Amino acid sequence: LQRIGLQLRATLENITRLRAEGEDFRWYLKLKCGNCGEVSDKWQYLRLMDSAPLKGGRGSATMVQKCNLCSRENSIDILSQTIKPYNAEDSEKFKTIVEFECRGLEPVDFQPQAGFAAEGAESGTPFNDINLLEKDWNDYDEKTKESVGIYEVTHKFVKC
Repeated sequence: LQRIGLQLRATLENITRLRAEGEDFRWYLKLKCGNCGEVSDKWQYLRLMDSAPLKGGRGSATMVQKCNLCSRENSIDILSQTIKPYNAEDSEKFKTIVEFECRGLEPVDFQPQAGFAAEGAESGTPFNDINLLEKDWNDYDEKTKESVGIYEVTHKFVKC
């Protein structure tokens, strides 16, 4: 059993509280089997709203998956209380925005997609359904008459 944190780094322009919004937010990951090392070739997503039973009545996890290669049953859980916003003062620094509890299924890559939200740093203007697939996003804040943006989005995984 290990905890792995997903750290995000981005350059924020006039924006704060960048966050994964809602129970249906999709964390797109490539997952590796801790037993044989097989990595999924497709992006798979985890959502807080999903739950699957573990074998032998040991509770549940966000995703339970049998490895195609070695048939080991592995699981991974989103720790909901660890989901944190990425704020203006975090700009250009790595910050852990979520932690996963891994039982044999380990994230090795992350692809931000749709479903992020944020707000204007000064104005509080809400920006919803931000898509970070291009690793860059920009818009305009009517209240402050300023451009807002999220740039150079990158990530890394850390053991917690």
